[in-house]
Amino acid sequence: MVLQEYVDAVKAATQRVADLRTQMERALAQWSLAPVVEALVALRGIDTLAAMVLLAELGDISRFDSPRQLMAFLGLVPSEHSSGGRRRQGGITLTGNGHARRMLVESAWSYRFPARQTKYLKRKAAPASEAAKGIAWQAQKRLCGRYRDLIQAGKNSKLVCVAIARELAGFIWAIVREEIPRVRGPRTSGKRQSINRHRMR
Repeated sequence: MVLQEYVDAVKAATQRVADLRTQMERALAQWSLAPVVEALVALRGIDTLAAMVLLAELGDISRFDSPRQLMAFLGLVPSEHSSGGRRRQGGITLTGNGHARRMLVESAWSYRFPARQTKYLKRKAAPASEAAKGIAWQAQKRLCGRYRDLIQAGKNSKLVCVAIARELAGFIWAIVREEIPRVRGPRTSGKRQSINRHRMR
C-alpha cells in the first residue's frame, strides 16, 4: 500500500509538470519575447522551458551593459576577501536569482561532451536567427573545450560546471542583445541607442 502511494504520487507530480509545460508552451505563442526564446534554444543545453524560465526570472537581460554585470547579478563571480595589499578570491558570491543560477548550472553539464552539430541540435536551433546560431556554435566550441581543459587540469567537476555556467551566461547576454532590437523594432532600438549616447556624455 505504501509503495502504491509513492507510485501514485510520482505519477501525479509528473502529470502536473506536463500540464505546466503545456500551459507555458501555449503562453509562449502570445509572449512578446517568443523570438528571443527561440534564439536562446539554439544554445546547447538550453531548451524552450529553460529559456522561458531564464527570461522570466532575469527580466530584460539587455539592461546589463556587459556580460560581466549579468554574471555578477547571477552570483556566478568569485567572492573576494582583501586586506591591505593582499587579495584573496573565494567561492562564487551566490547573490541574485538562485533559480536562474541553478538552471544555468544544470545546462552547463551538456558541455562535457565534444562540440558537434548533431541532427537534434540543428533541429532545435532551426527557428533561431543566423546570428543566434553563430553565437551558439561559438559558445559550444568555447565551452566544450573549456570543460575538457579544466577537467584535465584536475578541477572538481561541480566547480567546472559553475565556471561553464558563468561563461554560458555571457553567451546568453550576447544573443539577447542581438535579438532584442529585432523584437522591439527600429523605433525602440533607436531610442535606446539615443539614451545610451546621452549616458556616455
